[in-house]
Amino acid sequence: MKTHRVTSHHLLALLSRKPAGLILEVTDGTRECNDSNHRVSTFYDLVKDAPLRMAFTLVHELRPHRCTAVAVSPGRLRSEMVLENYGVDETTWKSSTAEDGHFAAISDSPRFVSRGVAALAADPSVFARTGASFCSGGPARDYGITDVDGSVPDC
Repeated sequence: MKTHRVTSHHLLALLSRKPAGLILEVTDGTRECNDSNHRVSTFYDLVKDAPLRMAFTLVHELRPHRCTAVAVSPGRLRSEMVLENYGVDETTWKSSTAEDGHFAAISDSPRFVSRGVAALAADPSVFARTGASFCSGGPARDYGITDVDGSVPDC
Protein backbone atom coordinates (compact mmCIF):
# COMPACT_ATOMS: atom_id res chain seq x y z
CA MET A 1 0.00 0.00 0.00
CA LYS A 2 2.88 2.33 0.74
CA THR A 3 4.19 2.30 -2.82
CA HIS A 4 0.77 3.34 -4.14
CA ARG A 5 0.53 6.15 -1.56
CA VAL A 6 4.02 7.51 -2.18
CA THR A 7 3.68 7.38 -5.96
CA SER A 8 0.30 9.10 -5.90
CA HIS A 9 1.56 11.77 -3.49
CA HIS A 10 4.31 12.79 -5.90
CA LEU A 11 2.17 12.35 -8.99
CA LEU A 12 -0.65 14.56 -7.70
CA ALA A 13 1.66 17.57 -7.64
CA LEU A 14 2.60 16.95 -11.27
CA LEU A 15 -0.95 16.28 -12.42
CA SER A 16 -2.30 19.44 -10.84
CA ARG A 17 -0.01 21.47 -13.15
CA LYS A 18 -1.33 19.94 -16.37
CA PRO A 19 -5.01 19.11 -16.86
CA ALA A 20 -6.17 15.80 -18.32
CA GLY A 21 -3.60 13.55 -16.68
CA LEU A 22 -4.18 9.92 -15.74
CA ILE A 23 -3.41 7.96 -12.58
CA LEU A 24 -3.78 4.27 -13.14
CA GLU A 25 -3.70 1.92 -10.19
CA VAL A 26 -2.88 -1.70 -11.04
CA THR A 27 -4.18 -4.28 -8.62
CA ASP A 28 -5.67 -7.76 -8.39
CA GLY A 29 -9.43 -7.85 -8.77
CA THR A 30 -12.03 -5.25 -9.62
CA ARG A 31 -14.06 -3.39 -7.01
CA GLU A 32 -17.08 -5.55 -7.87
CA CYS A 33 -15.10 -8.77 -7.41
CA ASN A 34 -13.35 -7.69 -4.22
CA ASP A 35 -16.55 -6.35 -2.63
CA SER A 36 -18.15 -9.77 -2.82
CA ASN A 37 -15.19 -12.08 -2.12
CA HIS A 38 -12.96 -12.70 0.88
CA ARG A 39 -9.36 -12.65 -0.31
CA VAL A 40 -7.14 -15.17 1.59
CA SER A 41 -6.77 -13.12 4.80
CA THR A 42 -7.71 -9.72 6.20
CA PHE A 43 -4.34 -8.15 5.47
CA TYR A 44 -4.05 -9.59 1.96
CA ASP A 45 -7.57 -8.36 1.29
CA LEU A 46 -6.71 -4.85 2.53
CA VAL A 47 -3.61 -4.63 0.36
CA LYS A 48 -5.53 -5.69 -2.76
CA ASP A 49 -8.40 -3.33 -2.01
CA ALA A 50 -6.29 -0.23 -1.27
CA PRO A 51 -5.48 0.65 -4.92
CA LEU A 52 -9.17 0.33 -5.81
CA ARG A 53 -10.09 2.69 -3.01
CA MET A 54 -7.32 5.09 -4.01
CA ALA A 55 -8.58 5.29 -7.60
CA PHE A 56 -12.06 5.96 -6.27
CA THR A 57 -11.06 8.62 -3.73
CA LEU A 58 -8.46 10.38 -5.88
CA VAL A 59 -11.33 11.43 -8.11
CA HIS A 60 -12.21 14.15 -5.59
CA GLU A 61 -8.73 15.65 -5.57
CA LEU A 62 -8.23 15.32 -9.32
CA ARG A 63 -11.63 16.56 -10.52
CA PRO A 64 -10.71 20.29 -10.47
CA HIS A 65 -7.79 19.46 -12.78
CA ARG A 66 -9.85 17.23 -15.12
CA CYS A 67 -7.47 14.38 -14.30
CA THR A 68 -8.60 10.77 -14.24
CA ALA A 69 -7.97 8.00 -11.72
CA VAL A 70 -8.86 4.40 -12.55
CA ALA A 71 -7.89 0.93 -11.38
CA VAL A 72 -7.09 -1.93 -13.74
CA SER A 73 -6.76 -5.58 -12.84
CA PRO A 74 -4.92 -7.89 -15.20
CA GLY A 75 -6.54 -11.25 -15.74
CA ARG A 76 -4.58 -14.30 -14.78
CA LEU A 77 -1.34 -12.73 -15.91
CA ARG A 78 1.05 -14.87 -17.92
CA SER A 79 4.13 -13.47 -16.24
CA GLU A 80 7.46 -15.24 -16.50
CA MET A 81 6.95 -16.72 -13.02
CA VAL A 82 3.49 -18.08 -13.84
CA LEU A 83 4.65 -19.57 -17.14
CA GLU A 84 7.60 -21.18 -15.37
CA ASN A 85 5.23 -22.65 -12.78
CA TYR A 86 3.28 -24.35 -15.60
CA GLY A 87 6.50 -25.50 -17.27
CA VAL A 88 5.78 -23.49 -20.43
CA ASP A 89 7.02 -20.29 -22.05
CA GLU A 90 5.48 -17.49 -24.11
CA THR A 91 5.44 -19.63 -27.26
CA THR A 92 4.14 -22.86 -25.67
CA TRP A 93 1.79 -21.57 -22.97
CA LYS A 94 -1.34 -22.92 -24.67
CA SER A 95 -0.13 -26.44 -23.95
CA SER A 96 -0.97 -25.71 -20.32
CA THR A 97 -4.63 -26.25 -21.23
CA ALA A 98 -4.21 -29.97 -20.67
CA GLU A 99 -3.37 -29.20 -17.05
CA ASP A 100 -5.59 -26.17 -16.47
CA GLY A 101 -8.03 -25.19 -19.21
CA HIS A 102 -9.29 -22.28 -17.11
CA PHE A 103 -5.80 -20.72 -17.17
CA ALA A 104 -5.68 -20.72 -20.96
CA ALA A 105 -9.21 -19.34 -21.23
CA ILE A 106 -8.72 -16.28 -19.02
CA SER A 107 -4.98 -15.56 -18.92
CA ASP A 108 -3.46 -12.57 -20.62
CA SER A 109 0.05 -11.43 -21.40
CA PRO A 110 1.64 -8.37 -19.79
CA ARG A 111 1.46 -6.74 -23.23
CA PHE A 112 -2.34 -7.10 -23.28
CA VAL A 113 -2.64 -5.07 -20.09
CA SER A 114 -0.14 -2.52 -21.46
CA ARG A 115 -2.11 -2.11 -24.68
CA GLY A 116 -5.23 -1.35 -22.66
CA VAL A 117 -3.37 1.16 -20.50
CA ALA A 118 -1.96 2.88 -23.60
CA ALA A 119 -5.45 3.09 -25.12
CA LEU A 120 -6.84 4.60 -21.92
CA ALA A 121 -4.04 7.16 -21.81
CA ALA A 122 -4.65 8.13 -25.44
CA ASP A 123 -8.43 8.40 -25.09
CA PRO A 124 -9.49 12.07 -25.07
CA SER A 125 -12.70 11.00 -23.27
CA VAL A 126 -10.97 9.01 -20.51
CA PHE A 127 -12.23 11.45 -17.85
CA ALA A 128 -15.67 9.82 -18.22
CA ARG A 129 -14.12 6.68 -16.65
CA THR A 130 -12.72 8.42 -13.59
CA GLY A 131 -13.11 6.38 -10.42
CA ALA A 132 -13.82 3.17 -12.32
CA SER A 133 -12.20 -0.21 -11.88
CA PHE A 134 -12.14 -2.89 -14.54
CA CYS A 135 -10.27 -5.97 -15.63
CA SER A 136 -7.96 -5.84 -18.63
CA GLY A 137 -10.72 -7.24 -20.84
CA GLY A 138 -12.80 -4.07 -20.38
CA PRO A 139 -10.52 -1.67 -22.26
CA ALA A 140 -9.80 -4.44 -24.78
CA ARG A 141 -13.47 -4.65 -25.75
CA ASP A 142 -13.94 -0.88 -25.69
CA TYR A 143 -10.88 -0.07 -27.78
CA GLY A 144 -10.68 -3.16 -30.01
CA ILE A 145 -7.45 -4.44 -28.46
CA THR A 146 -6.20 -8.00 -28.72
CA ASP A 147 -3.50 -9.91 -26.93
CA VAL A 148 -0.32 -10.84 -28.81
CA ASP A 149 -1.94 -14.07 -30.02
CA GLY A 150 -5.05 -12.26 -31.30
CA SER A 151 -7.27 -13.38 -28.40
CA VAL A 152 -9.34 -11.12 -26.17
CA PRO A 153 -9.19 -12.77 -22.73
CA ASP A 154 -11.58 -11.51 -20.12
CA CYS A 155 -11.27 -12.86 -16.60
